[in-house]
Amino acid sequence: MPYTAAPDRYSGPLDYRRCGVSGLKLPAVSLGLWHNFGADRPYATSREIVLRAFDLGVTHIDLANNYGVPAGSAEETFGRLLASDLRPYRDELIVSTKAGYWMWDGPYGEWGSRKYLVASLDQSLARMGLEYVDIFYSHRFDPDTPLEETIGALDAVVRQGKALYVGISSYPAAETRRAQEIARSLGTPLVVHQPSYSMLDRWIEPDLLDAVGDAGMGCIVFSPLAQGLLTDRYLDGIPADSRAAADESLSASRVTDELRTTLRALSELAGARGQTLAQLALAWTLRDPRVTSTLIGASSVLQLEQNVATVGNLALTTDELEVIERVLEP
Repeated sequence: MPYTAAPDRYSGPLDYRRCGVSGLKLPAVSLGLWHNFGADRPYATSREIVLRAFDLGVTHIDLANNYGVPAGSAEETFGRLLASDLRPYRDELIVSTKAGYWMWDGPYGEWGSRKYLVASLDQSLARMGLEYVDIFYSHRFDPDTPLEETIGALDAVVRQGKALYVGISSYPAAETRRAQEIARSLGTPLVVHQPSYSMLDRWIEPDLLDAVGDAGMGCIVFSPLAQGLLTDRYLDGIPADSRAAADESLSASRVTDELRTTLRALSELAGARGQTLAQLALAWTLRDPRVTSTLIGASSVLQLEQNVATVGNLALTTDELEVIERVLEP
């Protein structure tokens, strides 16, 4: 059946937060297509998840050139969805993609050269059937390419009309400050930084968050559930169908007795708040006003709906935050 978006998609509790000092606004919860949206997954399921997300007011879809199995197939899946269902709503969507990790053979298939970044974006646009993306990121800092060249390439794609906004992902604090200085000197400020961040991965505190705030950028965090560790799945062990069991982007060695003790304590607190552990973990990432959005994945519509429902209960009391710190301290 032809898709028609829900007429009440903007009347729910999901709010839209300004990204730093820019005019860009992102939903508090965004949808990432890192996992579960490649050619190895049923297209019908991917379609159902993305369309349900939009019906819930999730207007930001996050991709990268290498997402999906095989690499690039997540962008192809989204391009198919856009052509068949979402084209009438293009101007309501924020579509982002990135380049920085390995994508093709030879010296220009990864990292941060102008050659790679511009070529990769051209390929991404072709896979998605788009004239431009809303956000284009340098996916990782390249220690061997002058930062002026990398940021200059981001400036160039904006001037070419291939991206509306640009940002960086996983850059350390000092390089973030330098990158913004260069970008401002070129007249195309960076609007957003995308680092990993969760209760179990707090590397952005405090230096990177300070750098992002001082630079006038927003922050959208990925892996807020620590690749699924901060869910109910690992409370009693490693499920046979889990990422840890398959050793897919999550090592089974991380699921220690000590970690399970921590997860159970956090789950108990979440239950007292009327939330799942995952919902508590998502709310925790949004407690800092410099965090504009938290980026979720989803393998089912139910999982998506549960995670988006987090926005109905974001406030954490001082006592709850202190309990979380004590639990996480070991």
